[in-house]
Amino acid sequence: MPGGEAGKREARAGGRHAAAAGPEGGGAEPARPCPVPPEASSGAAAVGSSWLPARLPFSIRVLLEAAIRNCDEFLVKKQDVENILNWKVVQHKNVEVPFKPARVILQDFTGVPAVVDFAAMRDAMKKLGGDPEKINPICPADLVIDHSIQVDFNRRSDSLQKNQDLEFERNKERFEFLKWGSQAFKNMRIVPPGSGIIHQVNLEYLARVVMDQDGYYYPDSVVGTDSHTTMIDGLGVLGWGVGGIEAEAVMLGQPISMVLPEVVGYKLLGNPQPLVTSTDIVLTITKHLRQVGVVGKFVEFFGPGVAQLSIADRATIANMCPEYGATAAYFPVDDISIGYLVQTGRDKEKVMCTKKYLEAVGMLRDFKNSSQDPDFTQVVELDLHTVVPCCSGPKRPQDKVAVSDMKKDFETCLGAKQGFKGFQIAPDQHNNVMKFNFEGCDFELTHGSVVIAAITSCTNTSNPSVMLGAGLLAKKAVEAGLTVRPYIKTSLSPGSGVVTYYLRESGVMSYLSQLGFDVVGYGCMTCIGNSGPLPDSVVEAITQGDLVAVGVLSGNRNFEGRVHPNTRANYLASPPLVIAYAIAGTIRIDFEKEPLGINASGKKIFLKDIWPTRDEIQAVERQFVIPGMFKEVYQKIETVNEAWNALEAPSDKLYTWNPKSTYIKSPPFFDGLTLALQTPKTIEGAYVLLSFGDSVTTDHISPAGNIARNSPAARYLTSRGLTPREFNSYGSRRGNDAVMARGTFANIRLVNKFIDKQGPQTIHFPSGETLDVFDAAERYKQAGHPLIVLAGKEYGAGSSRDWAAKGPFLLGVKAVLAESYERIHRSNLVGMGVIPLQYLPGEDAATLGLTGRERYTIIIPEKLKPQMNIQIKLDTGKTFHAIMRFDTDVELTYFHNGGILNYMIRKMAS
Repeated sequence: MPGGEAGKREARAGGRHAAAAGPEGGGAEPARPCPVPPEASSGAAAVGSSWLPARLPFSIRVLLEAAIRNCDEFLVKKQDVENILNWKVVQHKNVEVPFKPARVILQDFTGVPAVVDFAAMRDAMKKLGGDPEKINPICPADLVIDHSIQVDFNRRSDSLQKNQDLEFERNKERFEFLKWGSQAFKNMRIVPPGSGIIHQVNLEYLARVVMDQDGYYYPDSVVGTDSHTTMIDGLGVLGWGVGGIEAEAVMLGQPISMVLPEVVGYKLLGNPQPLVTSTDIVLTITKHLRQVGVVGKFVEFFGPGVAQLSIADRATIANMCPEYGATAAYFPVDDISIGYLVQTGRDKEKVMCTKKYLEAVGMLRDFKNSSQDPDFTQVVELDLHTVVPCCSGPKRPQDKVAVSDMKKDFETCLGAKQGFKGFQIAPDQHNNVMKFNFEGCDFELTHGSVVIAAITSCTNTSNPSVMLGAGLLAKKAVEAGLTVRPYIKTSLSPGSGVVTYYLRESGVMSYLSQLGFDVVGYGCMTCIGNSGPLPDSVVEAITQGDLVAVGVLSGNRNFEGRVHPNTRANYLASPPLVIAYAIAGTIRIDFEKEPLGINASGKKIFLKDIWPTRDEIQAVERQFVIPGMFKEVYQKIETVNEAWNALEAPSDKLYTWNPKSTYIKSPPFFDGLTLALQTPKTIEGAYVLLSFGDSVTTDHISPAGNIARNSPAARYLTSRGLTPREFNSYGSRRGNDAVMARGTFANIRLVNKFIDKQGPQTIHFPSGETLDVFDAAERYKQAGHPLIVLAGKEYGAGSSRDWAAKGPFLLGVKAVLAESYERIHRSNLVGMGVIPLQYLPGEDAATLGLTGRERYTIIIPEKLKPQMNIQIKLDTGKTFHAIMRFDTDVELTYFHNGGILNYMIRKMAS
């Protein structure tokens, strides 16, 4: 189809709202046309017309197109269109705009609670006299099951099958529930377990780049319940993570209410050095943008250096957007993007229509043409030639360390004060050695010993260059006579079956297996904390020696307590470096001066001897990463899993809750809900449940990993007749509020200022007792006392996790008072009706003299407005003010309703 025709077909759409269901499209009802200027009434075609400033950032153009297409003078108004159109002026004015994405994507850890909420909302709708089937996704949703599989078996040829068998054994009830959801709700598709990691499946299969709705074209866009949804920005599909609660509202047809963002232009120049990987580039960018400060902003990449990056490289960079704090990390569509669609087996005719449409509406980018460069709020630059091989850690993804400095940096961290870069190990303990026996052989562990080495996560496993690089390095290592110590937990969890396909076809899979990197599953696994158990003798040696043992993973998160309870130091690294550190057995090695190992002939083998060149990798990639692989894998993705196919699910539209279930339980969020609104009341005499410092993550608030045997959640599950082997993980039990409430603030690395050691405990002030957090909250609740939480900067950083808001809500937390918030977590708090309060500029707990032992009365005025200052009174007589972080009028509406889901039920019922 010629470019002009593509524009005409979009013009026929007018203000029509269209949404696609599934890769080939689907349907939704048209919205009322919007009274916008005549030129604009042609929908997205107007994006290329003369009234549009030619230098508007491409990411903002996506917001503009969606506003024009969905403008109905109700959810999206003419003024919203004009505000986005005038972005250059309006961006600094904290103006709220709506955005209706084309689709929603979920993974099972966040998807199960979403479907549970939908099922409970249908029940509530029925009780209020409404039609339960109105609770149904309007915006199409894909749910990819990828977070449930664990590394229980590794280093054996049948690891994959055994781990998948265990996954179904543990999660059969959850999977049956999800299968019910896929049948009970329209516009919801499930991608079965064993298919791959959500963001890689999105990149390689689900993403359209341009939606085709009955001959009407418009840009693809997506929000997801996983913070790394931003990975799809690398393909030119605008997307980012939202809270699960917010995603549910989008699925029900609500737009996202967002402050029109500033856009930081990130200019890439030059070419990467031959030994540098995309992982090195993204870790460098992560540290750089953390220093620049991009929280709440869009980052848009431009410059001639972008043209040097493959889509896989761009996706790697976009994937770690949450780690540098931006909302989105956008790479506009260019010819390389179009080529990727062909490479991954998309229909060629549709790809050509996609290109012509983008050309017609001014959305196709040429990064070498500087005349296309938009205006940005701010521009920062990176010369790719300056990037060096690096890792990040030991506790945060933004703490980049050059590989050449790793040994020195770790040894400095050993003795440094407890913190993000310190373990506070006494100097005379730095060289402690613990001997242990494993499978009949004697070994030694010391500080810095590697005990987990995982090639994992969509960040890297979606990128053929680093995966084939790891395979070629493994080949050379085996041929040089190098091995990996048998006690190190090695694993390979690809993001899709395509990875296994090209590793096998290129001949490197057998070498990876010889070093212990067998395929253990298709899912997030170690990156999400599903690393499985370490050998008992290894754990005993670590514990008795109080050792700082190390995990090395090709992931995107390395927060304390996330990867494994016994790895206090965790480093993010490229897949080839994961193998290198596994062979070395320690992080305390200088690769430039020290050999990886000595082979049977006594020869010292250095890393430089086996590191593959960029030319070697690219030659193999060109030969073996071909469209046929993608077509073969993805044409059977929804039917290939026989265990999933065999699952039986009820066909009722209302879910029949099983009171004996420990996985799926009707939540109490809608108990007692009426159509009438309750007036928000002042919070009187609240106790502080916990007092935190900076960077408390959603992993601290609501861990996803193993359930400790001495925890309140374990006691509950034991009382229901379960054994520790059957506990599974917190992430897998997010469909049961009784478990999740008990798992709130249950991270073993939690640092509460009331307690002098790490752990999930607090002080119950009326009695003075030290209790598990859940038990203390229950005592307060029984006595009728409201609760608050005090925190420092970046409260709620990390994964998009709605239970990090739902859990505190169920514990009785009415408000959080922090210095700053991570974007998604603040949104989740709002969605649950928990008040996010922020100290005034220049103030914090220390400057105000707050100990957390006071009682707090938070004055809630009758008339509220966004970001207003409110008064807080203490029982000591002290008074101060804080900002109520309801940032928009829509958020205030949610608060008055007691949360976003209550609002949606009332709206639909009335």
